[in-house]
Amino acid sequence: MNVIEVRDLSIGYDGVAIQEGLTFDVHRGEIFLILGGSGCGKSTLLRHLIGLEKPLAGTIEIEGVGNPLRVVGGRPPFGVMFQSGALFGSMTLAQNVALPLRRWTDLDRRTIETIVRWKLRLVGLDGYENHLPSEISGGMKKRAGIARALALETDLLFLDEPSAGLDPVSAVEFDELILALSRSLGMTVVIVTHELESIFKIGTRCVMLDRQARSIIAQGEPRELRDNPPNLSVRTFFRRLPAGDFG
Repeated sequence: MNVIEVRDLSIGYDGVAIQEGLTFDVHRGEIFLILGGSGCGKSTLLRHLIGLEKPLAGTIEIEGVGNPLRVVGGRPPFGVMFQSGALFGSMTLAQNVALPLRRWTDLDRRTIETIVRWKLRLVGLDGYENHLPSEISGGMKKRAGIARALALETDLLFLDEPSAGLDPVSAVEFDELILALSRSLGMTVVIVTHELESIFKIGTRCVMLDRQARSIIAQGEPRELRDNPPNLSVRTFFRRLPAGDFG
């Protein structure tokens, strides 16, 4: 079953398209990757998928709904973690995670506190409720960002470059966390990334965007695309060859 359906989508800014004719599906329960070289529009596509930008053309449906944010009155039917975690620096981790619950639910304070502790425990941050973002590492900030993204009990999660800026050990641990959440909670995860180790470790399927072609140049299972690349750009990306836009 498809959780997301994208058809003939064109995206860009000020009427200028950076990607056109994008068509793909995201299946329930998979870890779906958006790949491509720098400046090809990966994060822009993510912003369109979550409703922060309006498409130039085409359609995006999540669970069969064309504009889920409008239908549910602004309450997001998914969770989002941006690159740095996007935590509010003046708030503790507990306060950050509680924000969606206070904004979009009528739960009482004690129930919210219980949920917040559980979400932080789920991402390995038990005991850090009262820490400020400045008091923890970059990897921990990203974990806290995921905890906040999971606060509303959604089963669809969007992650923008989750491994960016992490040391190798932290990146591996973060991949393990994503796999564990996907398996234990049955979540569908959509990830923008360019980290090859993460791609092969956690990715179920992917689409690859190309800046020059302004379209999808490949889609499928990452290892299959690596082993049998359909074109030079895909081969260059997966094998880290010094050519084209995939340096």
